Amino acid sequence: MFDLSTMGWALVGVSAALVGLSKTGIPGLGILMAPLMAMAFPGHTRESTGILLGMLILGDLFAAGYYRRRAEWGHVVRLLPAAFLGIVAGWRAMDYVTDDQLQPIMGAIVLVLLGLNYWRTRAGGPNAPTPGQWWFGALMGFAAGFTTMMANAAGPVMVIYLLAMRLPKIEFIGTSAWFFFVINWLKVPFSVTLGLISWESLKLNLMMLPLIAGGAVGGILFVHRIPQKAFNAVVEILTIAAAIKLLFY
Repeated sequence: MFDLSTMGWALVGVSAALVGLSKTGIPGLGILMAPLMAMAFPGHTRESTGILLGMLILGDLFAAGYYRRRAEWGHVVRLLPAAFLGIVAGWRAMDYVTDDQLQPIMGAIVLVLLGLNYWRTRAGGPNAPTPGQWWFGALMGFAAGFTTMMANAAGPVMVIYLLAMRLPKIEFIGTSAWFFFVINWLKVPFSVTLGLISWESLKLNLMMLPLIAGGAVGGILFVHRIPQKAFNAVVEILTIAAAIKLLFY
């Protein structure tokens, strides 16, 4: 088992609870888990991404199961081919791109996408059309696949896409849940070949299962009580904060 300090165990526990909470209720929180796990495993950032992937998959089981009838499958199917290409590109890039190089780039990309989405909605007013061009889905899918393979950090990209699609909050969460359920499993073989997943990491994932479940219940309670407008505002604010955090990581 991993030799963690008391603070390390606390950080892993908080990350596990945030996994459940972000998967079922507050998507923007997902970006916090990668830096917390890196702090829990100082000097082993790459290994921490494999441990986090296992926890994310457990969180996906709760989210996809609960929202199994609320996903907008057209969006999932639209994004998946490009997302898979992004996963492959991210897998190859891990030999060349460091965390210090990647995360500021990701932050800048997310901020640009947020700015463009803000301009589009303000210029078009409340009736601004959703972007239906094929390249938009391809771009967002590839970006999600690449960033999730590199750093488990595709949450902000998915938030921008789903906000642009103007999905109601439950369909927003359900579509996100099934998209990540699929792509996180697609990442497993690549992570194994990189040595990021092991029997020890799987044991640690199972130890965190009760905290992930507790967070998932909290997320469900939250999303059913928050109004749609407030939900959109919360995920936008958290995504901006995440982008800034990545930019100045």
